[in-house]
Amino acid sequence: MNTMTYKEAIEEANRRAAGEPERVYLCIDLKSFYASVECVERGLDPMTTDLVVADPTRTDKTICLAVSPSLKAQGVPGRPRVFEIPKHLKYIMATPRMGLYVKYAADIYGVYLDYISPDDMHVYSIDEVFIDVTRYLGMYGLTPREMAVFLMNEVYERVGVRATAGIGTNMYLAKIALDITAKHSPDFIGYLDQQTYINTLWEHKPLRDFWMIGPGISRKLERIGIDTMRGIAKADEDLLYRMFGVNAELLIDHAWGIEPTEMKDIKGYRTKSNSLSHGQVLMRDYSNQEGELILKEMVEQLCLEMTEAHKMTKNVSIAVGYSNALKLPLVTGSASFNVLTNALGVIMPAMVDVYRRITDSSYPVRRMFVNFNDIKDDDSDRQLTIFDINRNEMNEVGVARGIQREESLSNPYTSSQAEMERDTALQDAVNAIKKKYGKDAMFRGMDLEEGATTRERNHQRGGHKE
Repeated sequence: MNTMTYKEAIEEANRRAAGEPERVYLCIDLKSFYASVECVERGLDPMTTDLVVADPTRTDKTICLAVSPSLKAQGVPGRPRVFEIPKHLKYIMATPRMGLYVKYAADIYGVYLDYISPDDMHVYSIDEVFIDVTRYLGMYGLTPREMAVFLMNEVYERVGVRATAGIGTNMYLAKIALDITAKHSPDFIGYLDQQTYINTLWEHKPLRDFWMIGPGISRKLERIGIDTMRGIAKADEDLLYRMFGVNAELLIDHAWGIEPTEMKDIKGYRTKSNSLSHGQVLMRDYSNQEGELILKEMVEQLCLEMTEAHKMTKNVSIAVGYSNALKLPLVTGSASFNVLTNALGVIMPAMVDVYRRITDSSYPVRRMFVNFNDIKDDDSDRQLTIFDINRNEMNEVGVARGIQREESLSNPYTSSQAEMERDTALQDAVNAIKKKYGKDAMFRGMDLEEGATTRERNHQRGGHKE
């Protein structure tokens, strides 16, 4: 059976004509990274120590950031809630220390840099990296598996953290070799080329084990009788495109073990638009008024971050989730501005107004998400509008022409140029003070109110303690 698609056959022919070698990628993952770091810090072996990383000050419903390999070997899932860990198991509970984990990750990246150029690496997450080792195999006189073993051993010898690896002829196959194949290998290394992938994983279940196939996609496919990669590969492509749009191309390529994206494509990618966002899942149900306090804190923090990054926006949005007990969908809203801005005096009242309009004040709040959309550099060309005129001057014009003030301000989210510049200058000063003296050197009175979270979050990374 010819398993090569027309598209791949053309790509392979072009590659051979150009004399390019077949590419070889590694995908290296640090085993139970956070738990392993905590074991290393205690002088313990993560392979034999029962340890979970979770905040003991939270309820037993909190999700464990990681569990050690020895606990996984006893049937404990990778990220359980504390109460889901069998009661008969005795284990160490380590409080998350995100700053420490970032330091370890940087040290491990430094190990890779001793042997690999940063141009040939893509950091996928804090504990996972893709490496194009094609040109290094001949340089070091190693096979792909020997190269993986060498890097894994270097990390273990120098940092104390064990790793697993996937080897593939493209980045997708390297990732699948890591996620599915490596766990069944005695040396924690998996290998896949296209033919091996088709021969060994086309019938693998569940589909959710495959990279980029989540529960939603899996359920849609199951509804049309597809529950394997073979099923996707042999399916009616027109049907898949009707169901998934342009994403069907990715599904079909991956079903055949094809991934045209290479490291150079990732390094050369530049996003057309950017956004800045914060989200919080609150530790308890908040009243609507308390939720507004959280919103204000998050908006201020985002304005400070945007000022520090020299960015501005014309559109902001929020999403609010009510108490879990209500089982209600998120409510969303947005506000737009006539000019690019990062001024708190403009953005804060707009967001508060949106919050009050979209939320039901009788429902308690549990989740909050704030997004500053399509942000631009603050030196972008800005088209001045009537709303940039000083408000006093605008009012005088309005009175002279017999125009009511509210009619001359069709967009309520406005401010004069001078006021916006004043806000930005103030935000710059706040950032400078915090950078020099620490995040707690300056804060607002609202940050001292009951239920405020800014001061606690100043000492967190990713919602967990530093």
